[in-house]
Amino acid sequence: MYVILVLIFVLIFFKACIKSDVEDSIKPVLRSKDYLVENFYPYSQKNVTINGVDYLQSQAPIGKFGGTFISSTIGEGPKTFNPFNSKDNISSLMSDIMYDGLLTTDVVTGEPRPKLAKDFSVNGNEYIVHLRRGIKWSDGMPITADDVVFTWQNIILDGFGNTSIRDSIVIDGKLPTVQKIDDYTVKFVTPKPFAPFIRMLSSPIAPKHFFGPAVSRGKAYFEGFLSTNTDPEKFVTSGAFRLKEYVPAQRVVFERNPNYYVINKDDKKLPYLDKFIYLIVGDVNNQVLKFEGGELDEISLQGANVARFKEMEKHSDFKVYNLGPDTGTMYIAMNMNNRKDDKGKFYVNPKKQVWFQDKNFRQAVDYAIDRKNMVLNIANGLGEPLFTPETLNSIFLNKKITGHDKNIEKSKELLLKSGFNWDRAGHLIDRFGNHVEFDLYTNAGNTEREAIGVMVKQDLEDLGMKVNFKPIEFNSLVNKLMATMDWDMVIMGFTGSPLEPNGGKNVWLSDGTLHIFNQRLEKDLNSKRYPFENRLDYLYTQGALATSFEARKKFYDEYQEIVYDEKPLIYIYSPIRIAALRNKFKNIFPTSLGGLTHNIEEIYIEDEK
Repeated sequence: MYVILVLIFVLIFFKACIKSDVEDSIKPVLRSKDYLVENFYPYSQKNVTINGVDYLQSQAPIGKFGGTFISSTIGEGPKTFNPFNSKDNISSLMSDIMYDGLLTTDVVTGEPRPKLAKDFSVNGNEYIVHLRRGIKWSDGMPITADDVVFTWQNIILDGFGNTSIRDSIVIDGKLPTVQKIDDYTVKFVTPKPFAPFIRMLSSPIAPKHFFGPAVSRGKAYFEGFLSTNTDPEKFVTSGAFRLKEYVPAQRVVFERNPNYYVINKDDKKLPYLDKFIYLIVGDVNNQVLKFEGGELDEISLQGANVARFKEMEKHSDFKVYNLGPDTGTMYIAMNMNNRKDDKGKFYVNPKKQVWFQDKNFRQAVDYAIDRKNMVLNIANGLGEPLFTPETLNSIFLNKKITGHDKNIEKSKELLLKSGFNWDRAGHLIDRFGNHVEFDLYTNAGNTEREAIGVMVKQDLEDLGMKVNFKPIEFNSLVNKLMATMDWDMVIMGFTGSPLEPNGGKNVWLSDGTLHIFNQRLEKDLNSKRYPFENRLDYLYTQGALATSFEARKKFYDEYQEIVYDEKPLIYIYSPIRIAALRNKFKNIFPTSLGGLTHNIEEIYIEDEK
């Protein structure tokens, strides 16, 4: 027994040392954004005109051409390659590789900077964008103002595909206008000065000559345009890479775009890499095994693996990088929908509607969740409990919301207020005598969310609730959340921006396409709102119209307070992003905003064998 105790102590001490090493590397990032400016990505890009072509010139060290970068994604792969139809992160990721926007976000400063655009200016509610002259689509056709106007007017503003962007720029019921000034100049006008609009200009631009025929055939046809069955040879793109091959459930292969408009300091066209491959792995465990087996070049590490990888790093061909607080959020949502489907059947069982629509019930669930235990055991201590929709590194974070520890007694007090009680066996029953039992979903294969689900199940069963935890395939889960709406409770996540809350407009506006806790299909858009939904509509609208940071923050502070009080989404914790990358790759400049491969066109392999 003594020997076993000593061994346990040694293992705990060893793990603590590794954890301390990781935490020490994290502290500067949490302390100051200047850390990123001083240590990461010191090489800016600049405009260079050669033979009448306006290139974007990389200022990073000159590298070698050739080689392949292999990454991975969890799940069954993309649902579409059409950037305007994408409704999931994997599809959006694949689209972003192939299609650039007019602007992008500087990964150090967070400021908008030119991409397809050579420069831009803002005067009140007018935005003038000058395109790069002479740059081309992957098929050799010129990229012009016609493409920009077509994209914005005929796809985005006319409501084709995923309308999230369109929904985010409606101002007092009006949309911006877009106008061609000349072949390389476009003017956008918003109905009023609208602070978030500049970031909307990072939306992808479509080639009119390629997308035009699909748009002309109507929205139903457009939904299937550039599906995963489309021949890669037909794609016309603007990004650093274009689609080469897609094998369902196995891999997505991209090859370098020979017409890309970014060049190095020798005036040679980038990217350096020949191929960029995503292997489609079933779950995080497979992902880890493939990285350890040398099949992957990078991997995002969940907390449980960080200490082991930090120790392996000393004798391996990779480096572990700290990327700072995650820019996304994880949450628990309850289905507050009280409407019926086309057949007259309630989406949510009426007895469960009573529970989920009760603020006391939602708050009781919130107080029952042991966030600190989750951070310790799932994130390996590399994270912090989260209580608001804004991430811990958001410039709009309401710091007055300090949260709370797990408090079962508080949970029970809230439940008693709403007439809940417990039977002799300790099972929770509502005031009508119904036992409280429901399904809890998350996406299978995401081991972090699955681990959270196990702990949430236990926490809620401590309250006498019966929780049927059901991890299911991601696309099936999305269909439940967005189409059939036959779900009770879910653990999911949203990507976000620490720089602009308006990106969450489609989540928080009551008619938003990702208004997950009370999703409205088109036929339900005029249905009755909860009072707090009406207030969120107002705050999000006013927050976007305010022009100063101070004025905007007042609106966004209040929206966070409402979410914290009403609990339509219950936030869990914010992990620190840790990733590992093979040492052979150079021009690696990690940042909290950009991650490891934000400058994929500049990355090269030092010694390809």
